[in-house]
Amino acid sequence: MLEGRLSITEVAEQLGVTTKTITRWEKSGKVKPAKRDWRGWRVYSSEDLQEMKSFVETVY
Repeated sequence: MLEGRLSITEVAEQLGVTTKTITRWEKSGKVKPAKRDWRGWRVYSSEDLQEMKSFVETVY
């Protein structure tokens, strides 16, 4: 992916969850929705990843 940008697959691997789980978190408002690239694909920054890691630590 572009430098500084992570795909949903990369984020899911780092968090130890599935991409579907991240999508559900976004839909339920547990994490902020991802930005989208020109194709409509979700892209995350390293800050987004850190916020999700904090969320995971509080949940699990």
